[in-house]
Amino acid sequence: MKKIQVILLSILCLFMVTFMTDEAAFAENAQDPAPILIPEQSNEKSVLFDNSHGQTSGQSDWVIDGAFSDFADALVEEGYTVKEFRSDDPLTIQDIKDYDVFVIPEANIPFTVSEQEAIATYAEQGGAVFFIADHYNADRNLNRWDSNEIMNGWRRGAFEDPTKGMSADEAKALQGVENSTWLSDEFGVEFRYNAIDRTVANQVVSPDESFGITEGVNEVSIHAGSTLAITDPEIAKGIVYLPDGLTESANKWAHAVDQGVYAGGGVEEGPFVAIGKKGLGKSAFIGDSSPVEDATPKYLNEETGRPKTTYDGFIAHDNARLLVNIVHWLAEDENYDSFDETSITLDDPTPRLEMEDPLQSTEPQEEPWREPREGYVWYDTSTFADGAYGSDVDPPAPLIHSIITPDVLPNNGEPFEVTVRVEGLAPNSTVDGYRIQVYVEGGRSISQVQNSDGSWPNHYGYFDIGSFTANSEGIAEKTVTMRLNRSTTATEGFIRVKNSSGDNVITESVVIGEGSETEDPPSEEEPPADGETQVIENGNYKLILPKTLPENGEAFPVQVEITGLEPGTTINNAQIQVYLDGGKSISQIQNADGTWPSRYGYGHVGTVTANNDGIATGEVMMRIDPSTTAKEANIRLRLGSGNNVLTSKIQLP
Repeated sequence: MKKIQVILLSILCLFMVTFMTDEAAFAENAQDPAPILIPEQSNEKSVLFDNSHGQTSGQSDWVIDGAFSDFADALVEEGYTVKEFRSDDPLTIQDIKDYDVFVIPEANIPFTVSEQEAIATYAEQGGAVFFIADHYNADRNLNRWDSNEIMNGWRRGAFEDPTKGMSADEAKALQGVENSTWLSDEFGVEFRYNAIDRTVANQVVSPDESFGITEGVNEVSIHAGSTLAITDPEIAKGIVYLPDGLTESANKWAHAVDQGVYAGGGVEEGPFVAIGKKGLGKSAFIGDSSPVEDATPKYLNEETGRPKTTYDGFIAHDNARLLVNIVHWLAEDENYDSFDETSITLDDPTPRLEMEDPLQSTEPQEEPWREPREGYVWYDTSTFADGAYGSDVDPPAPLIHSIITPDVLPNNGEPFEVTVRVEGLAPNSTVDGYRIQVYVEGGRSISQVQNSDGSWPNHYGYFDIGSFTANSEGIAEKTVTMRLNRSTTATEGFIRVKNSSGDNVITESVVIGEGSETEDPPSEEEPPADGETQVIENGNYKLILPKTLPENGEAFPVQVEITGLEPGTTINNAQIQVYLDGGKSISQIQNADGTWPSRYGYGHVGTVTANNDGIATGEVMMRIDPSTTAKEANIRLRLGSGNNVLTSKIQLP
């Protein structure tokens, strides 16, 4: 196939390729110009990323200037021109024929028969396709189709009817979609419906058995992903496998709807990464988006309108090297049609379970896994939240919250007034659902809000502050009367306000004492005293570390506190790291024996157990790479892979 270099068509397109911040700045849809990334020194090869099949559904954000930006940027550094494909119309051969590689990130909207034919023809004529799937029960737009089903061409437990259980409108939106064993028939593989978590794929075939793709690749991460079945070894070959000895108890994704682990790992589980040859073209496959994505999503969630959280996987293990090597191989033209024409060893077909036969398959758990929010319809972009991809409405400007309290909150039960201020509202609009509380270290609430009739509640905790209305300038204020528990002995605490979505919109430290006789708190402009700490929190999660971090790689303590648990609850998957913008980790956590790891990255907190108050605490010793020159970084706490519960900026020495 004749390939041409993609060129920048307009200044407007160039404008679209920007560095993205943590919050979406504007809404986009298929009618807006697609981003194009142009290398400084071109290798005259081009890569097209699909964004026409729900690649931004739910928490996914698989776009070249969003959560696939690390991957896209790495390809640009190698000389590739990288573009995003956008369209409301079915994909055609004309859309993709001029690109060397077509990447299909985790699709959430099924391909029509004509689209499948276009992709197969593109490969047959010399194009290369990279399929990136995930695990079963990952239905991000709640349309009953998972990415693996979409890639394979048939819906689990519904082979007789791809629209089984759908409304007439949903079925109409899937016009042209038919069940078939398309991927197996055309490319010799099939994504399995297993769901494997918490492991590293470390059975890697040698470079001379992978056309050099696995050169320098020893480990590839998998976080709730699937493997593949080789159905035609002449045109498909596994190159990365999971370890042997996997079990359901240790390696099954928590939300898997079946046994999750089908064959105990290893070769019989099927490859995690595979390559293929089809006619003059090529193909590649990976069963998880986690090794490809990064932690810089672009758009808001199309259903909820809330910011997304994605996994910083591209920089982990040897993921980046493998992915770039795959694209290098895909982009190279070859003159053979099948692997039996080469010197590599052909695979055996992957043994499959009876339930993987399309006609024998069942739907172990009825999909969607939950009902969508009222008003959201996966096929109608007019129902998408402002700021989501597909919407034509920019997200609202962020609200500014502030709070006014007395200098000292009285600890004798004496009432005091607190004013909550919200700026950036629509003029004359009314807001409600805000809640407020004062709490002390450890999370114990010590405050009440006076009822409208002058009485007081019979418990302490969060209380609704009632509705209030913005003025003509979009500013709303509400003053409430509060009091603290008379038994309070703490001299410091925190006051926090949550919005109607449960998000913490403001948290401030407060001084607790005997009113005006209590000494004023020190000015924030005063230099911190030796040993002073900083507290970073998000909801029930808190980190406590020195306010000023030591220099030269000296170790320092980091305390972890988790509240709101059932007494006796044990948590053993908490992990911490400090990383720079862009994802480079610069921290180590000291091992239990006093030694230090050989590399920088996430470190385990260890097992922590909640006390009778539902509070679990732990402490680790951390150190920062002494070669770090940056003055600012990010600290993150997560509970297992991809479950980030706290992320905050910190200052480096």
